[in-house]
Amino acid sequence: MRITHFLILVFLILALPATSLAQIGMSITVAPPELVAYSQPMCPQSGYLWTPGYWAYGDEGYFWVPGTWVEPPALGLLWTPGYWGWGDNAYAWNEGYWGSTIGFYGGVNYGFGYGGVGYEGGYWNHGAFNYNRSVNNVDVRNFHNTYEKTVNSERAGNHVSYNGGSGGLSARPTAAEETAGRERHTPATGAQTGHQQAASKNHELLASVNHGRPPIAATSAPGEFTGKGVVAANGTSAETKTSENKAAATRSNENKAAENKAAATRSNENKAAENKAAATRSNENRAAENKAAATRSNKNKAAENKAAATRSSENRAAENKAAATRSNENRAAENKAAATRSNENRAAENKAAATRSNENKAAENKAAATRSNENKAAHSKPAAARQQTAPRPAARKESAPRPAPAVRAQAAPRPQAAPRAEKSRRQENKGPGGKEKPRR
Repeated sequence: MRITHFLILVFLILALPATSLAQIGMSITVAPPELVAYSQPMCPQSGYLWTPGYWAYGDEGYFWVPGTWVEPPALGLLWTPGYWGWGDNAYAWNEGYWGSTIGFYGGVNYGFGYGGVGYEGGYWNHGAFNYNRSVNNVDVRNFHNTYEKTVNSERAGNHVSYNGGSGGLSARPTAAEETAGRERHTPATGAQTGHQQAASKNHELLASVNHGRPPIAATSAPGEFTGKGVVAANGTSAETKTSENKAAATRSNENKAAENKAAATRSNENKAAENKAAATRSNENRAAENKAAATRSNKNKAAENKAAATRSSENRAAENKAAATRSNENRAAENKAAATRSNENRAAENKAAATRSNENKAAENKAAATRSNENKAAHSKPAAARQQTAPRPAARKESAPRPAPAVRAQAAPRPQAAPRAEKSRRQENKGPGGKEKPRR
């Protein structure tokens, strides 16, 4: 019989989710209070993730565990909050855990990105967590991995804090949430468990004392329940004092701002008047300086123009004179060269003419000498013929024979010279009346 009861107990235990065993030995029949409405404190450091506040159960009943910023145990992990669930006529707490994806947390709207399903407060990207500014209270001057996306769970409110039972939520896990629930998880860090233990020892956090409005609703770091990082629940006396102080500070700031604005206005008006007067004097001085500078500039320009004109006239006169000199020199050189060429041409022509005249005279003299010689030869030849035809005297005593006279070398006969010589001889042999003279 005992074995049967033991097996039934084991079966019931196995039928419950693995995260529901934290308070399995305690039978709680009273539902937890509504969640606390509060504002989120400033995130102290980049890389920290928000873990929402929740009601825990202790020896004196429910007590509030303030929401806080927590450093995850490893990069890339996200926090799945715990939740109260109804089962076997009792309420049991399902512990939260760290994992790569968000699992099922009863559909409870914890606010600040935890709207009941998933997490819309940010995401990991290459080892850096990107914060949604519409959900998380971060200083954009120091946090550069931020973006803004409007979601329905921007703030924590007085929502139902449990799933199942009378008045509880009826949400059921999705297939993805069930898969995430079976993945490898990392339990709450030592800072988180220490934070809950510190809250359990704070009498003001008991629900029976604060009636759902704890004076410490959230903190900027685990276990720090005092200081400027503490935020009270909305509507508490602490929050009222904070609101009054804030209103007083606002009025004081507004008064100071008005006084500063009036002082700044007067200062600006005085400065404007002084600046205007200074600008007027400056403009007058500048106008006078500009006028004097313009006068000097005009005088300088006139002097420069006059000097430039003088230099230009002198340069032109010098250039014209040099051009005239070069022109005269060129003309003289050209005339001299032309005269030289003319004299040389004339001398060459005269020399050529004299040469031709001398050649002509020499040719004529030579021709005349030739004709004269030919004529003399012609005259000498008939006389010798006549001498040969005359009767010789009686034979004389033969003397030794004379050597024959050497025959003169005759010049080569010219084609026209011989006929003229023959004609000339014939004319000479003809007597009066054209008859040829008798030979002797």
